[in-house]
Amino acid sequence: MATLGMHRDFLMEFAALEKPVQKRVFEVFEKFAAATHAGLHLEKLTHQKDPRLRTIRITDFWRGIVLKAESGDSYLLLKVLPHDKANDWAAKHRASVNEATQGIEIRNDVALERATAGLRALAADEPSRLFPASEYPDKVLRSLGVDEEILPIIRLVPDEAHLEALHKVLPEQQYDVLLGLATGMKPEEIDRELVQAYARTAVQSARASEGDELGTAMARSRGRIALVSGADELLEILQRPFDAWRVFLHPSQYRVAYQESYAGSARVTGGPGTGKTVVALHRAYHLARHLPSDAPDGCVLLTTYTKDLAAELQRCVELLITEDAVRAKIRVVNVDALANEIVRADRGGAPLKLVFDQKEITARWARIARRLNLDFTDVFLDQEWRHVVLAHAVATPEEYLKVLRTGRGSGLGPLKRLQVWRAVSAFEEQLRQAGEWTFLQVCAEAARVLDGSGERPFRHVVVDEAQDLHPAQWRFLRALVGSGADDLFLAGDTHQRIYGNRVSLRSLGVEVVGRSYRLRVNYRTTQEILAWSTALLTGEKPDDMDEGKETLAGYRSTMHGERPETTGHATKPEEMAALVAQVEKWTASGVEAEHIGIAVRFIQFGRDIVQALERAGISAFVLGAGRSGAGVRIGTMHRMKGLEFRCVAVAGVTDGTVPMKSAVTPVDVDAQQHQEDVNSELSVLFVACTRAREALRVSWHGTPSPFLAPVISGPRP
Repeated sequence: MATLGMHRDFLMEFAALEKPVQKRVFEVFEKFAAATHAGLHLEKLTHQKDPRLRTIRITDFWRGIVLKAESGDSYLLLKVLPHDKANDWAAKHRASVNEATQGIEIRNDVALERATAGLRALAADEPSRLFPASEYPDKVLRSLGVDEEILPIIRLVPDEAHLEALHKVLPEQQYDVLLGLATGMKPEEIDRELVQAYARTAVQSARASEGDELGTAMARSRGRIALVSGADELLEILQRPFDAWRVFLHPSQYRVAYQESYAGSARVTGGPGTGKTVVALHRAYHLARHLPSDAPDGCVLLTTYTKDLAAELQRCVELLITEDAVRAKIRVVNVDALANEIVRADRGGAPLKLVFDQKEITARWARIARRLNLDFTDVFLDQEWRHVVLAHAVATPEEYLKVLRTGRGSGLGPLKRLQVWRAVSAFEEQLRQAGEWTFLQVCAEAARVLDGSGERPFRHVVVDEAQDLHPAQWRFLRALVGSGADDLFLAGDTHQRIYGNRVSLRSLGVEVVGRSYRLRVNYRTTQEILAWSTALLTGEKPDDMDEGKETLAGYRSTMHGERPETTGHATKPEEMAALVAQVEKWTASGVEAEHIGIAVRFIQFGRDIVQALERAGISAFVLGAGRSGAGVRIGTMHRMKGLEFRCVAVAGVTDGTVPMKSAVTPVDVDAQQHQEDVNSELSVLFVACTRAREALRVSWHGTPSPFLAPVISGPRP
């Protein structure tokens, strides 16, 4: 039977075609997938670099480019282009096999020759080198897959900007290696995360025929090439080309998601767009698929911290998993909702009376402080209760006197602690008397119920956006599953922590030492948007949830585009008018309205923008308002978490709004908490900006946010 491979570029170009042409593409290549390609006419070209490259007629205007095996019955679908462009592309390119990974690579020989000539001319005036032989010997680079043809070229590269200019002409795997080195990764890290990760996919080569070099190389090229088992699978992929994450996993993602088993809990980290959620979804699929036949439905939990994100995870599960029996093994629900369910069941099913209005909670603390004549602010008391008392499950004044208050800037002696405890006791007593609960109290009670009964409802628990969970929620998650192999799998990024919940996983019984992995390649956002957004962080290094420091070193994107636009306006109406004009420009260029997102700090500003867009005849709606379908999506920066759009506008990034004054503890109340709050607000802006795939526009009226200083006044990234 023929081996049919599909290159990621092929799928992305297919997605941009008009529907009638897409239909014709499927009809042509369906014959390959069905092993009836013998009657099709694959055209050879004259004066081409690689005689294995052929073109095939799709329509009078469109041509497909296919790489045909010299021996064996394997075919790789590479491109779909207009007739003349297809012939030109096929004449200039050549396929080769990477010496380290044994995966297939496509190189542009003509462009490489031109680039080499240009670099040689530059070298006479530019003495610096990005890859000097003294630091990167030939032997080291060869071991990472940089071949003899490429070595002389990269020795001429003076800096990272010139390396990125070679992105489209260097062989793909070799470019990944070189960019990793240029952005701070060590050769041993490159070997582990790229070279060896590709090598581990060799097990797929069993699908290739004996002696079929192309089939074997395609099987070793996970992340760029998908092997298609038949016409049905080809149709299923082509029907949803934008959901490429279902098919193309980079080896660094695949090795984490499809590790046969972990001895205990495991974790994956990485910046925005690196595919942490994708890995979590595939991990849940892997765990569900390998359950014993007698495992009950819903025994794999896939969870996160909000209802909206849980709904998106459910949608993705339905896209990823076609087998009904496997999908039924996975339950998707957010942490607080599940905790509520368990406590309600323990109490006979009656609904819990929840208090979730933060303004009301803060006002209660203020009244208690006045009644007890305490010299503590309402904000300080609320944070002490959440970050110390609830975080450490403190139940008595004696425990509170002894507890470490790590991360709390204001020192408290014994007398002050007892005064705080009086306020805590009064607050909790008010809740008890009224039969009220906060979400964190519900999680704490749910953990107590499970520990008391010994019941562990799940075989495996997979957690997305782990960085935003509170210790009380972690204790609940820990109680949901028995300790052992593959108990908890966590995905998160502390650079995107927006709720200030600091945790030490090991102190909560979640051990990930030796089973923690970091993703470095951004697949969603262009390098220009990524560099701009990362510059906002100005060197902040958050904790990694395991008593270490997290870093974005080596973090990079595979895509390039326009530099983000920043624009200020004198008044709010002027900013809104310019925003409407930008949305009109995006939609006129062919961007669907639902692929445009607008992030704001306050929801009322979002409602005003909806009205302005609708007056201009553009459909729009506020996320979470009960509406869906076509239209520009507008939401708070918090609600944008976990979403992505082709184009994003972040509006109202004005001093006094970002950071939001009410969200930041005054420095004279608690200097350390003040900085924690500022960092959380900065993360909120970072998250909003990194929702963009292709275009980012950031605007303000009046004075811009101080967070924008690194990108609108200093050197451009």
